[in-house]
Amino acid sequence: MIETVLRGEVPKLCSVVFAQRGELRVTQVGREAVLGTRDFALCDSSRPLSVRIAGQERATVVRAHVPRAMLPLSTRQIDRLLVTRLSGQEGTGALFARFLSGVTADRDSYRPADVARLSAVALDLLAAALAHHVDTPAEVPDESGQRSLLLSVETFVREHLHDPNLSTRAVAAAHHISVSYLHRLFRTRDTTVTTLIRHQRLEGVRRDLTDPRLRDVPVHQIAVRWGFRGHAAFTRTFRAAYDIVPSDYRRRALGLPV
Repeated sequence: MIETVLRGEVPKLCSVVFAQRGELRVTQVGREAVLGTRDFALCDSSRPLSVRIAGQERATVVRAHVPRAMLPLSTRQIDRLLVTRLSGQEGTGALFARFLSGVTADRDSYRPADVARLSAVALDLLAAALAHHVDTPAEVPDESGQRSLLLSVETFVREHLHDPNLSTRAVAAAHHISVSYLHRLFRTRDTTVTTLIRHQRLEGVRRDLTDPRLRDVPVHQIAVRWGFRGHAAFTRTFRAAYDIVPSDYRRRALGLPV
């Protein structure tokens, strides 16, 4: 068992304790939270903090600090969240956890300018995750909250393109927002969720059609793999986007006889 006690580091800072692997027991000022893999907790950096391994296996912990003033929540709301388990398995919490895992895994490859940009993204994702847990999404500043939510939606779409049931309604439900609000959100991108889904599916099919390793896989199977339901409808959609039917596109891309 490993115990780390940190005392009064810097006033007015919050500390994010992220269990990248294993279980952690976080204790501060009479509160305790047990974190599983990919869970995280918000702590007060100005108070004594204990972080210990909770299970029998080794654990990896990541800590990040953020000024309280940069969190779009009131002092009362932040205090309510201190030393509570915040899930990194779903919703905006999962997006924040994945981002933090990716950033720390490849930290040696970043330049100073990259760090500033990545910090801004991390702050936006953290703000969205915290706002979700206090049930006050409206209190996240418009620009920050919308940017985080758009990033979450786009990530969700990319991860579910293979699901034929992926739709605007499904995306809205997964993010606990109304369909109408989702439509308003995407007006800032001059597009719609339906258009985003269709475009990314078509791009996935197009890439697979140019892959020599997949030359023997029938076109309709590739289309189904990317979430298209009917072959005829898919062919029309592909031709409308690229001005060529998918079978001819593959032959041209791979240098096969037409």
